[in-house]
Amino acid sequence: MDRKQTGELLSRLRRERGMTQRELAEILHISAQAVSKWERGQGCPDVSLLSALAEIFGVSVERLLAGDLSPETADGGNMKRMKFYVCPDCGNVLTAAGGGELHCCGRRLEPLTARPADADHGVSAAEVEEDWYITFRHPMEKDHFFRFAAYVTMDRCLLVRLYPEQGGEFRIPRLRGGGKLYLCCSRDGLFEVNV
Repeated sequence: MDRKQTGELLSRLRRERGMTQRELAEILHISAQAVSKWERGQGCPDVSLLSALAEIFGVSVERLLAGDLSPETADGGNMKRMKFYVCPDCGNVLTAAGGGELHCCGRRLEPLTARPADADHGVSAAEVEEDWYITFRHPMEKDHFFRFAAYVTMDRCLLVRLYPEQGGEFRIPRLRGGGKLYLCCSRDGLFEVNV
């Protein structure tokens, strides 16, 4: 942590909010001199204040400590570069087509890495009306199941949430141009299948 950089960032964020040092100090129940000291790089906020500062300014604690809010490098947001994330605590499924950091339950999430589907994680696909009818033999038990399936094309992502004790089948609309089907196993990770 660079105290000078963090101080400059705190000063900039405070001014963007139209707050004085005294107003910020009152919200945090500290002295205005402490805020002044931080902003001049002569001290840093106590660790117990970091989450409150992050909430006040709408940034992550990590960015506050780094003293930098530089935007992530843009990659055009192509859907075929879709990244999938699963929170290990609550099981939330999150996606991102561009850069950035995703957090859930206080944790920074890492994107799942897709592997080609093996025999245990394969599927069968049949055209039924305007849909793909997908079937699989993977277990759907409480401790081992497919969390989700996602069909990704150049401009769309269709995500189907799957649950333990559900049958081994689902339907998704057939989209033009073809795409990839991703399946996330609760135990073995992310797999991709060409449909």
